[in-house]
Amino acid sequence: MKILVATDKPFAPVAVTRIREVVEKAGHTLALLEKYKTPQELHAAVADADAMIVRSDIVDAAVIAAAPKLKIVVRAGAGYDNLDLNACTQGNVVAMNTPGQNSNAVAELAFGMMVYAARGGFDGKSGSELMDKTLGIHAFGNVGRCMARIATGFGMKIFAYDPFVDSKAIAAAGVTPVDTIEELYSKCQYVSLHIPANEKTKGSIGERLLSLMPEGAVLVNTARKEVINEAELVALMEKRGDLKYLSDIAPDNAELFTRKFAGRYFFTPKKMGAQTEEANINAGVAAARQIVSFFATGDEAFRVNKPR
Repeated sequence: MKILVATDKPFAPVAVTRIREVVEKAGHTLALLEKYKTPQELHAAVADADAMIVRSDIVDAAVIAAAPKLKIVVRAGAGYDNLDLNACTQGNVVAMNTPGQNSNAVAELAFGMMVYAARGGFDGKSGSELMDKTLGIHAFGNVGRCMARIATGFGMKIFAYDPFVDSKAIAAAGVTPVDTIEELYSKCQYVSLHIPANEKTKGSIGERLLSLMPEGAVLVNTARKEVINEAELVALMEKRGDLKYLSDIAPDNAELFTRKFAGRYFFTPKKMGAQTEEANINAGVAAARQIVSFFATGDEAFRVNKPR
């Protein structure tokens, strides 16, 4: 089988080496398409591929149509909104992600941004500490659990809201579960978002929830920019001079933050929650192993689309 690694943002060389070892040991062939510039380049490369590994690359109906032999595509990472699941289903292509492989990297970035903000961007002036501050974890999946582990080391008071996770499991991690999303935001000075971007969550984080947060509120977003109601966030930050916003991807209205909220926001140059060597290797190798297992035994354990 031909397995294509198609990455506009390439894996680290050591990750490619490890992916190749997994693929070739199983008797398959590896092909690379890196730093491509146009969709047409991807269409040409995937034309004879049996499987494909991507990162944030868009796999839409056009890609599926250009790949008549394609049987499986794996997103090396947890989020998979770059995959058109309906197109995959219609094309009889199994779509998978690699949950948990980037979780620690994302959580460490979130805390790096929190420390940076608490210490005033390291501007030489007096800042504050994270110890004894309240942290709300919005969604208690793999990243949320890593957040809780790190927050425990910082000595924070940790709360979590996730209607899909049993409260006993949250409590077992040393975290106080809350029953409603409103309670989470009203209790916590820091709220860290770990929700997916879907029809229910897009634009869901706005004035209604953020206005509940106490004095000195900090919203941390390492999820997706689409979950933020950006207009409402700006309007609330204009009313509340204490509110800060930290994100690993700039919002569409980033220029407003530059003009209006100096010292009250931080955006990384690009989405980089998973941009560590370790996460790079873990996610890529996990994707390769899932493909090998799929071809060997039909394993669909991490499938995210419905069968046709």
